[in-house]
Order: sequence, then C-alpha cells, then structure tokens
Amino acid sequence: MGKFVSDFFHGNLFKGDKCVWMIYFFLCMISLVEVYSASSRMTFDSESHWGPLISQAGFLLLGLVLILFIHRIPCKWFMLVPFILFPVAVLLLLIAIMGLGGGSLNDTNRWIHIYGISFQPSEVAKAALIMSAAVVLAKTQAEKVVKRGGKERIFVGAMKGKRYMAFAVVGTMACIVCGLIFVDNVSTAAMLFFVIVLMMFIAHVPMDLMLKGALGFALVGAMAFVLLLAFPSLPFGKRVETVKARLERRIHKSDTDDKKDSFKHLFEDKNSQTTYASIAVANSNIVGMGPGNSIQRDFLQHAESDFIFAIIIEELGIGGAIFVLFLYLSLLIRCGRIAQKCRRFFPAYLVLGFGIMMVLQALTNMGVAVGLLPVTGQTLPLISKGGTSILITSCYIGVILSVSRYAEESQYYNSEVQPSTVQGETKEYLTDGTMA
Repeated sequence: MGKFVSDFFHGNLFKGDKCVWMIYFFLCMISLVEVYSASSRMTFDSESHWGPLISQAGFLLLGLVLILFIHRIPCKWFMLVPFILFPVAVLLLLIAIMGLGGGSLNDTNRWIHIYGISFQPSEVAKAALIMSAAVVLAKTQAEKVVKRGGKERIFVGAMKGKRYMAFAVVGTMACIVCGLIFVDNVSTAAMLFFVIVLMMFIAHVPMDLMLKGALGFALVGAMAFVLLLAFPSLPFGKRVETVKARLERRIHKSDTDDKKDSFKHLFEDKNSQTTYASIAVANSNIVGMGPGNSIQRDFLQHAESDFIFAIIIEELGIGGAIFVLFLYLSLLIRCGRIAQKCRRFFPAYLVLGFGIMMVLQALTNMGVAVGLLPVTGQTLPLISKGGTSILITSCYIGVILSVSRYAEESQYYNSEVQPSTVQGETKEYLTDGTMA
C-alpha cells in the first residue's frame, strides 16, 4: 500500500503507453456523461435518479483497479492464463447453454447468476480464445534473417513440422468457442471468429489452409443454417429465426402501400429501436443538442447500452460522433505500433487480438446505431452500461498497457546486434531453423 501511494504522488502509477491511457480516460468520461443522460427510462422505472450513474462509476472504478493491477504484470506471464481460462470459459458457456446459470432472457441463456453477481460467459470466452490463439500462433512461428542482394531481409512463417499445427489447433479452439457462443449470440460468435481469422492471417498461417478451412466452415455453417430454418423446432432454431427476422427487417421495406400503415409499422415493437435511433441521429447537427438534452432517450429501449451511440450523436452532434470514432481508431493504431515494437511474437499477437476485438465491437455498435447494420445487441466498449463488458474490456486495456511496457523496455536492447539465427518465442521450439 505504501508503494502504491508513493507511485501515485510521484507520477509512477500509470505506466505503459500514454496515448492508450488518454484514450481510456476520454472513453470513461464520455461513458459517465452519456450513461447518466441515456438512463432516463431506468431512473423512471427504478425511481432512483443517481442509481445508473453510481453503478456505472462503480464498475469503471473497479475496472481502473484491474488495469492498475494487470498492467504491472510482466506480459510473459499471460502465456499461462489460457491453460486455466480456456477450459473455464468452455465450462461456463456449457452451463449457460443448458440453462443452469439462471440467466434466461428473451429466449436466450447468455447470463450466469452466482450469489447475486451476473455476468456473460461469452465475454470471458472472448478473452480466453484470443489469448489461447496468441500462445499457439507464437509457439509455431519463427523469424529468419536472410541476406539477399547484400541486404538483410526478415521472413516470418511456420516452422518446419508446424505448418498444420497452428491452423489445426487455433481453428479447433475457435470452432468450439464460437460454436457455443453462436447458440445464443450469433453476432458475438461471428465477430470473435473474424478476429481469430485476422490473427491467423497476421501470423502468416498458410493461406491455402485458411482458404480450405474457410470454405469448409462456410459450407457446414450454411447447411446448419438452412436445416434450422427448415426445422425451427430443433435446438438453437429460435436464434436463427431471430437473425432471419432482423436481416429481413434491415433489407426489405414494408410491403404495404398505405403510407399511414407503413408509418405505424415503423413504431411496432420489433422496429421501434431502429426507428427511434434514426430519429435521434436525424435530430443532431454539427454540435448536437447538448449533453443531457436528448429527446429520444425517453423512447429508445436500451439507450444506455446497445444504442448509446445514437444518443451520443443526438447530444454531441456529428463532431462528437467523429471524436468517439477517432478514439477507437486511435486505439487500434496504437496497438499496431506497440506490436511493431515487440521483440517476441506472443505479446504482438496478444495486443493486436485485443485491439481488433475492441474496435470491431465498437464499429459494429456504431453501425447498428446509424442504421448500417441489423440489430446485434453489441455494446460500445467502455462507454455502454454493463458491468461484465466494462470489466473484461478493462482487462484488455491492462494487458495492452503491460505489453506496451514490455515493448518500451525492449527498446533499450542493443539494436546494433543483428540476429544470426532464427528468432522464435522460445528456443526449445526451434528445431533446425527451417520454415515450412
């Protein structure tokens, strides 16, 4: 405790990439203002004016504590986490799917309730799969320096005997986790699978294997989707019907020719969210209506979570929306630069995986709010109301900052010493230095 207080007063408490810290604090400030403003429906129902703000501030404060703890952990220790977290995440997903978690909502079992604490196991599974993929990809890749034409060139690829291992292991883990998440949360499963594919692409997994795997996965997925559409009474059929309905509402307009009936159709329960979100966006201008002056927050369901970006646009205008987008894209750019500084594969893949996951989720939420994408139920990371999402995202930030500390420290190594052998994650995996 004494060291904590000393670091606080000497300015050493917040280590790691300063830009990431700035982005984090900006997102937290926007969260407090907009969640408080967008929670009018909740305050009316609960008769607690300060309740949503206190709850959000509490989760953000707890998330900050997690970040301060995690970003001090050497990033090499994160390689041990997946061996425990991955099986736990799979077990939690199975518990939720079987309805044993006591968290059924809207015909889905996304939540688990334990001693009054509720959380989504899919959030834990996302972190577990990304960390597991980073470990496997790091252990099966190598870097070789070759002189060609008098210049040194660095080649990265699968080591001899490891060509199929990364694809097989990571692909199997992704299919297991994403398949379990798909049962009750199609959008999260699709996003997570896309992130894993990007990680494999960045890690130079052979393209022929990835194309064959993508083709096989798409074929099996299409067959399963058609089967569930034909027989909705089968397990998981309800979620497929929900996805189908959302896509149809997004693609097709009302079949009625009566303008009055068509107008009423927009405000039916199944369409009201997107309608009120569109009105909120239309009410904005360059500067918006001002914080706390939103009108559609009183009508828009889940305005404090799934559709908070629509409230941000209405209150802060186009300029505020662009600023929020700028924050997330800046975070992704910083993650890329941190990865470039890493001297090992694991921290580089880890920081890229978490960065891509956060930004992809943010872009999905924004796309839904402005009507570019069908409703998915994805929250805006660190801004939307939601305890599980805030804490898991805070863990992402903590890991990113830990990796940035490692990357900064690695810059002190002697850069004039050029590696003469293959550089891999650990020497025991480097057989003869030959890549397949």
